[in-house]
Amino acid sequence: MSTKKTMTIQNKNRIQSVFESRKSDEKLMSLFITAGYPDLESTVELVLDFEKNGADLIELGMPFSDPLADGPTIQYASNIAIENGITMSKILDMVSDIRENSEIPIILMGYINPILRYGIEKFCKDASDKGVDGLIVPDAPIEESSKLSDAAKKFNLDLIYLVAPNSTDDRMKAIDEQSRGFVYCVSVTGVTGARTGEEISNSVDKFIDRVTNNVTKNPKLVGFGIKNHKDAISISKKVDGFIVGSALIDTIRGNYPSNGWKQRTLSFVKELKFGNI
Repeated sequence: MSTKKTMTIQNKNRIQSVFESRKSDEKLMSLFITAGYPDLESTVELVLDFEKNGADLIELGMPFSDPLADGPTIQYASNIAIENGITMSKILDMVSDIRENSEIPIILMGYINPILRYGIEKFCKDASDKGVDGLIVPDAPIEESSKLSDAAKKFNLDLIYLVAPNSTDDRMKAIDEQSRGFVYCVSVTGVTGARTGEEISNSVDKFIDRVTNNVTKNPKLVGFGIKNHKDAISISKKVDGFIVGSALIDTIRGNYPSNGWKQRTLSFVKELKFGNI
């Protein structure tokens, strides 16, 4: 009884605790990695090593066969993970294994279809029991996610919504009201993928100004297009931190399975957070 109660309390507070303990001059780093990529055995070890090298939160991608919002990098990683035999049950078991050694916040990110197939309430219960802290489901907008939102609240999972440059001010305010944990600020419109610094800087400043004016209840992390420490610090200067996914997967893809691929990946992670030190 007491163990289950402790787990519930931890589930509820991991994301919140990370933001509350952030130093004012620190930018939190959330890393996205596709579960089961580059192989089933590496996911747990990578997450634990990411934390040791500066990651503050982890977004664990749930591969899906029709990833419409993802660019070629994450589509590729999803396809490899599916070929490797990843399943929802295996993803949840990975979270459980991570929990044996870490309290880093873990957010499952993916599409609504696999969740519907699993069963919304059963999925949220099982995810919470295994140690998941939050969900990001980009194709479940606030108008269409009441069942998911209710189940997430019931099992103490933070349901995190996205805002983008084409979000109206009113929509940003509505998302801020319904999001829990933080608001994911998509710095550019379009699919996921690393972009040039100029492409980001041309539009992101005005967007972030609008975000800070309209999203006042939740912490804010900005993502999409960040590929190095300079990008990360530049576009997150007015928010709480940044999210990196495609550039991380590109780094793994460029080095795996050669000797030292993991160490080169972790060096990239460390540079993302701290710069060249």
